[in-house]
Amino acid sequence: MSSNAHQNNSMRESQRSENPRNEIQIGEFRLRPYSGGQYWIDGGTIFGVVPKTLWQKHYEPDSDNRILQETNCFLIETDTQKILLDTGYGTKLPEKFRTHHRIEQGNWLLDNLERHQISPESIDIVILSHLHFDHAGGCTRFNSKNELQPTFPNARYVVNHLEWDIANSQLPELRGSYIPDDFSVLEKSGQLQLVEDREMILPGITVWETGGHSVGHQSVLIESKNEGALFAGDLCATAAHQQMAWCMSYDVNLLQTRRMKTELLKMATENQWWLLFDHDPFRPALQLGV
Repeated sequence: MSSNAHQNNSMRESQRSENPRNEIQIGEFRLRPYSGGQYWIDGGTIFGVVPKTLWQKHYEPDSDNRILQETNCFLIETDTQKILLDTGYGTKLPEKFRTHHRIEQGNWLLDNLERHQISPESIDIVILSHLHFDHAGGCTRFNSKNELQPTFPNARYVVNHLEWDIANSQLPELRGSYIPDDFSVLEKSGQLQLVEDREMILPGITVWETGGHSVGHQSVLIESKNEGALFAGDLCATAAHQQMAWCMSYDVNLLQTRRMKTELLKMATENQWWLLFDHDPFRPALQLGV
């Protein structure tokens, strides 16, 4: 890796950590991104068929071809409720995995929430875009007795029914895609809510079953007083992924990803909604159509 590349990455990381992650007002909803942890991953897996000569203009790779990625978890607040979108990767990852992806110890999400006086007990709803480790890992944690428990004890966890079924299917071709400890206790604790396509979670917040990235992937639409935001999940993980053909190599149905991303981004642009990025380390949100 060139000295310039090191300098660019250092500058970007410093810039990201120093800049405030500003609150977005969507009608009666207040939105703010909280980091669920950063990690480094091969850039080719994040951009699929897109040539490196193109994607490296957006994200400078290290000497192992890895790029910095964020796990942006968005907290939606009303006067009476707190709703969390995704949970980051949590604290249960094995040391070898953490080392390979340059993951630091600690519970990023809880630490960041607590800096704003937000406790795990105060979260009412957790909506999961899907159940991969970097989105659902923070759903659970081990207590002092090494017992697995829900991280947010008073929340209902909203999961698409197809995603739940496939994550628990133990299909050999999906080995490594899902980590049961991330979500297995949610049903036992009575906190699991399985949902269908276009289901309203509460007035103004609706989930859309998109598929594409995973079998039961879902995006979240937030609307209030003629304003809106779209949490597309891994359909549009970073600002660079807004282009139709820029998709992850992990997508189980690439054509479906392209199809649904095009539909949702068109709707968001026409309505001048905010687009929320789950993995962009430098820009967690962008208002479209303005």
